[in-house]
Amino acid sequence: MTHVVLATDKVSESGLDSLAKDDRFDVVFAHDSEAEAFSELLTGASGLIVRSATQVDAELMEKAPELKVIGRAGVGVDNIDIPAASARGIAVVNAPSGNTIAAAELTVALMLAAMRHIAAADASLRAGNWDRASFKGWELNGKRLGLIGAGRIGAEVAIRCMSFGMEVIIYDPYLPDSRATEIGSRLTDLEEVITTSDVVSCHVPLNDETRGIVDAEALDRMKEEAIVINASRGGVVNEDDLAAALVSGTIRGAALDVYEDEPLSEGSPLRSAPNLTLTPHLGASTAEAQVHVAVEVARNVASVLADGDLSTALNRAELVDG
Repeated sequence: MTHVVLATDKVSESGLDSLAKDDRFDVVFAHDSEAEAFSELLTGASGLIVRSATQVDAELMEKAPELKVIGRAGVGVDNIDIPAASARGIAVVNAPSGNTIAAAELTVALMLAAMRHIAAADASLRAGNWDRASFKGWELNGKRLGLIGAGRIGAEVAIRCMSFGMEVIIYDPYLPDSRATEIGSRLTDLEEVITTSDVVSCHVPLNDETRGIVDAEALDRMKEEAIVINASRGGVVNEDDLAAALVSGTIRGAALDVYEDEPLSEGSPLRSAPNLTLTPHLGASTAEAQVHVAVEVARNVASVLADGDLSTALNRAELVDG
């Protein structure tokens, strides 16, 4: 039996080579999920591989009666209705490690941009100015980094920041002490991370526990010199509260790569907030990462379709219990 796997959202074609070269699979690319051709191909697809652009909701699944697995070429699955997939017996898999290095490197880049006013200095110079006095920054060396979450990406951020001479402390109720020691840091409570860190960086999924974990109350308790970084998930940092804190000077600055609503709305207070660096969700946007996540998700999709292996399915418990 040949399984048709439909790939969209410009998933790396070279990353899916393992599927394309396997006689058990017929890989079809339709990079625009809004096109009529995509809907037609969906009707016969056993597998669907997406990035973040396509919203895989119950309505889309209704158009795919043969669908057995949805693969997300990346970590976050906010764009996939997992309960709807579980109700239809469809496995949902992702690629949790493929973009780890890319996201960690961007996080460090955001720290440097915020500490050294890189974006603002660039804009000033392009506008015809030669203003050095306005852009005196600060070094990472000797500063304390407080991580909220230290999974794959957070751990890589910690390792890189220690090479800059930073001390790293971690709030992560799910991280063993032994892992924190292995990273070269120490576990503590959220209060110490919030109140004593020079840089607070978020590396958590968005859920009921983490939504708004950095809000007005948390920002008020931070050091006046603190920098906030969020390259994890929009909604972890309360955007209105952050903008207000930057306007009032409650904290020194911030840098964001993710937003509660994407694209960021034209009327968002973040667009006019001072001392804020913004990037349009670029965490996984490297050539290498796009190949890595495609390779990883291809492997997981193949395991489900060819072997019935649900070990990597995010909804494994629901499928097994069901």
